Amino acid sequence: MMSEFLPKEVRDGMEAARKRDRGRKTRLRVHVGEAVFPVLRLWDDGFALDADRAPRLRGLVDVYDGSRHICQCLIIASGIENGELVCDFKRATLAQDRPALDFWRDEHAPVGYLTRS
Repeated sequence: MMSEFLPKEVRDGMEAARKRDRGRKTRLRVHVGEAVFPVLRLWDDGFALDADRAPRLRGLVDVYDGSRHICQCLIIASGIENGELVCDFKRATLAQDRPALDFWRDEHAPVGYLTRS
């Protein structure tokens, strides 16, 4: 790699700039109580955060895309890889924009009823 020939200070500065830019590109955020951490990568069964900015997380967190709540997840931090804190989902529940039904809805039920005329 070409960066091997650069002085250590320059490589450290380039790495800091890369991390800063990577955090700006995403709108995804993890909310843990009052704390908010940018998500670097998200996949089906987990996500990655900047290991320098995020503590080792565990428990219930909320994932947002900008201001839109995407899901609520039960997570565990599985390890640090290449400066990223990798968190795995134990459970991920998609956020709904309406309350959950507490009854079974018949798919053939009428949509509405006509009143007498």
